[in-house]
Amino acid sequence: MEFDVIICFEIHAELKTESKLFCPCATKPGAPPNTQVCPVCAGHPGTLPVLNRKAVEQCIKAGLAMNCAIREHAKFARKNYFYPDLPKGYQISQYDEPLCEYGYLEIMGDDGEPYQVGIKRIHLEEDAGKLVHSAKSFERSEYSLVDFNRAGVPLIEIVADHTRNPVRSVEEARRYLEGIRQVLRYIDASDCIIEEGQFRCDVNISLKPKGSDQFNERVEIKNMASFKAVRAALEYEIKRQSDILATGGTVAQETRLFDEEKQVTILMRSKEDAPDYRYFPEPDLVGLHISQELVEKIASQMPELPSVKAQRFVAAYGISKADALLLTRERELSHYFEEAAKHCQDRKRLAIWTIKELFRILNENKITVEQCLVPPQDFGRLVQLISSGEITEKIGKTVLKEMVDAALSSGKPGKGPGQIIEERGLKPITDRGALERLVLEAMEAHPEAVEKIRAGKPEPVNFLIGQIMKKTNGRAHAGRLREIIAEKFSS
Repeated sequence: MEFDVIICFEIHAELKTESKLFCPCATKPGAPPNTQVCPVCAGHPGTLPVLNRKAVEQCIKAGLAMNCAIREHAKFARKNYFYPDLPKGYQISQYDEPLCEYGYLEIMGDDGEPYQVGIKRIHLEEDAGKLVHSAKSFERSEYSLVDFNRAGVPLIEIVADHTRNPVRSVEEARRYLEGIRQVLRYIDASDCIIEEGQFRCDVNISLKPKGSDQFNERVEIKNMASFKAVRAALEYEIKRQSDILATGGTVAQETRLFDEEKQVTILMRSKEDAPDYRYFPEPDLVGLHISQELVEKIASQMPELPSVKAQRFVAAYGISKADALLLTRERELSHYFEEAAKHCQDRKRLAIWTIKELFRILNENKITVEQCLVPPQDFGRLVQLISSGEITEKIGKTVLKEMVDAALSSGKPGKGPGQIIEERGLKPITDRGALERLVLEAMEAHPEAVEKIRAGKPEPVNFLIGQIMKKTNGRAHAGRLREIIAEKFSS
């Protein structure tokens, strides 16, 4: 049997605020356990919450970025459940009147066409604490510890709409998660550092016979700490449910955990529905009134979103769509490229050098573009020197490496490309007479290559150029060498 896959994420992202959602406790990650806690976020009797305005504005910003309608009236509700990391025994969240509704995020579908994944709602809520298990495998853990530093940190929950363009495959799931994270980072609503728990997701997945309108029960998967884990959990669960349905069985509605060590999902509990949480209006908080003036003010301060920026890069710089998507993947990288472009007329070459050479050095040093400390204007000037023929590509790579290494060792920007080239004597050899002498020396040293060229084989030309480049440490102009060698054998 063939099945259609329906995947709906519930994404939790910690918002960038100095204090928690309902109290003044700090939200700084990495603090010692249980040091950023007060009676309010610890759930002591008699304490009252005070709403963080910045968190409300960040939630509205996320809603606007994902094409949501912003409700004029919203309210908080108590979501009642017991879990060791929930100090109050309930979570202050939003239920029937969330801040943002009926949005979408456009991704590239598996067919290569734009696909608008439906977003049912984006609402504001407080985070729970964090359980630390004694073993990597949940089943093998002998005990768990709880850290309440995270309790009360402001979250937005982005809930996908299973009735309106759900995610349809594992690959689309990856693009959707990456797209949500990219947008939240662009608008500076969240750092979305997965390793610090700032970006987490649960996923509901169900299968139905291909082309059928009849849905089977959905299964929720929790405990996925990386995009790699999400992919593995989805692949396992799709196979598990397919095997059940193909043999005439019924998929039970339940919540499962993903065991990273075993790469399987395991039963946690039967899946709750909204009535199980006994939602009711939060009695300690009044309803929210969101004025149109506030929404318009936030909208006017929104940065350019990545999809719009990628389109502008294609139009303004004449680069390919694929390159534009890579260059706008991170806001800081796109800003770096634009600053470098002010100092380089050859934007296509600049894009290629950013993607290939700069990315390679960043990956080798495990740093971000901000941490490399090479000013974008210096990078742009370096690529312009290559484009104008003043230095060779090989010299350019040497100069770039020296610029990055010097900056990292000193902790500050170092010498510019022109100064390095001058001091190191890296100016290319462009003198016609000098290049001709180098060609003649290479021909004399490798007569077998000369004979092959005379026999009509073009490959030895590259060999001779390679030998000359090795001898000159890449300073010989490869294009002019090729012209001289062609002249030698045409006469």
